[in-house]
Amino acid sequence: MPASAPTILATSMGFRSRGRGPYDWTPGPVFDLAVELAGAPERPRLCYLGTATGDDPVRVAGVYGAFAGSRVEVSHLSLFPMPTVPDLRAHLLSQDVVWVGGGSVANLLAVWRVHGLDEVFREIWEAGVVLGGVSAGSLCWHVGGTTDSFGPDLRPVTNGLGLIPTSNGVHYDSEEQRRPLYHRLVADGTLPGGHATDDGVGLVYRGTDLVEAVADRPDAGAHRVERGPDGSAVESRIEPRRLPERRA
Repeated sequence: MPASAPTILATSMGFRSRGRGPYDWTPGPVFDLAVELAGAPERPRLCYLGTATGDDPVRVAGVYGAFAGSRVEVSHLSLFPMPTVPDLRAHLLSQDVVWVGGGSVANLLAVWRVHGLDEVFREIWEAGVVLGGVSAGSLCWHVGGTTDSFGPDLRPVTNGLGLIPTSNGVHYDSEEQRRPLYHRLVADGTLPGGHATDDGVGLVYRGTDLVEAVADRPDAGAHRVERGPDGSAVESRIEPRRLPERRA
């Protein structure tokens, strides 16, 4: 049973560390939400895309390890050095949730377009597959946002897939360049207004409408940033709903 409407879960959260190594992960509560948004199937199918980190096999293995022993049926779609499934469209259409990892959103968008995934993602979104992700996996669904894809000094990215016709800011409270640059880009019209997430926060879109913000920790927030009548950026806080801890 797919989502009842086109659904995107755009976040600054995802897996948590079990504390036994950098890729020894456990799923955060956002994954229970993703499954719920997909209609709560008994055996949810989740496909991981690690394009933004060059399909790093260690990270791919970390995703499988995170869900080992759970009811989630995990697959992955890697594009380096060639696609790992024979039919990208068919594989993605068969999923309940697609989760996109963080990394370089600029590289991710370029590689996806080479393989025609920009068009495929619109189709599967409209078909009810829940599209989700963290950082680059949040920015990609929007018009654009701020990115470190080009180096440690953040720059704008403006060629996102645009399924959500607004801008997006990630890691809003944890990286000092993020908030001031996002404000400046919205104020000068480089980016349209949009929403930003502190670490631990996600945005739930039904169609192109933001329906709620969610958080997996206290005190973190989401933020609406718009261009004010005087040409400055105007920010307002959106209080998120706290997600329950994951079910066993």
